[in-house]
Amino acid sequence: MRQETESHLGSARLVVLGSAGLAEGFSLIGAETYPDADSAKVDEVLARLVKDGSDALVLLESHLAHAGGYWLNRLRNEGGRIVVTELPPLSAPQNYAPAVDDVVHAVLGPEALK
Repeated sequence: MRQETESHLGSARLVVLGSAGLAEGFSLIGAETYPDADSAKVDEVLARLVKDGSDALVLLESHLAHAGGYWLNRLRNEGGRIVVTELPPLSAPQNYAPAVDDVVHAVLGPEALK
């Protein structure tokens, strides 16, 4: 099992939480990775980023992005220095539909993404 790795890219951090395979791929480009993370680890990492005053792009595998949690919900509602976005699972990328698709359909209609 891989160890958690940390890297700072300029002044912002690239942080990836997800399956071991996904995390390993991002570690090759210098991302701070947390392989096989669970929702408790997501909240722990996000809390640390907030408390450290870090600027960060946080990439969460979809099951973690939908798990909720205090810090995840707070950061999504506040915006700011920490941007959280979702990645499709490696095992089923064809089944992935980003949450923004629902918003686009609601605002622009069902034909908007065809």
